[in-house]
Amino acid sequence: MRYFLTGRQPLVHAILLVESGSRGLLEKIVPSLRQTWGSDVPIDLVTCYSSLPRGFHPETTRVYRVADYRGRKGRRKLYRELARTGYSLVGMICSEEPVMTKWKWVLALRIPAKVFVVNENGDYFWLDRPHLRVIRRFVLLRSGLAGAGAVRTLARLFSFPFTLLYLLLYAATVHARRALRGGS
Repeated sequence: MRYFLTGRQPLVHAILLVESGSRGLLEKIVPSLRQTWGSDVPIDLVTCYSSLPRGFHPETTRVYRVADYRGRKGRRKLYRELARTGYSLVGMICSEEPVMTKWKWVLALRIPAKVFVVNENGDYFWLDRPHLRVIRRFVLLRSGLAGAGAVRTLARLFSFPFTLLYLLLYAATVHARRALRGGS
């Protein structure tokens, strides 16, 4: 991940999108990316699906299917291949869908490119220090610690150790009683 500490934008010569969410969302963001950075900038794709989304053409798009890179050696091969390609930008879909969650974060860390995050509305923001306030709000919303659910989430978090302790003591008491009854 490059350009995290600065808000500087790299010269864009290639974009990699990680399809880690809804296909419709990816199809919606591609025209916006092409309008922003030009239609001559290649947009490649890392996906777990077998077919290509609308807006991608097999002749002009390099597609990396994670199923083709199984095991530790396969993953390392993919990381080296993507790092060697020299992408300027890496875009990750972070909608509330658990699709390729580990893949997208490892790719964001391993590929030397500026990272942007696409939310479920099709908006995106940069993953860098000048946008820490937006990133913090995004993380709080995703973790349930913002808005009306914050109190409930914090109450669950606070009560969990006590609930666990109560259940362990209850189980120990029941098993001790059963052992004492069976022994006499």
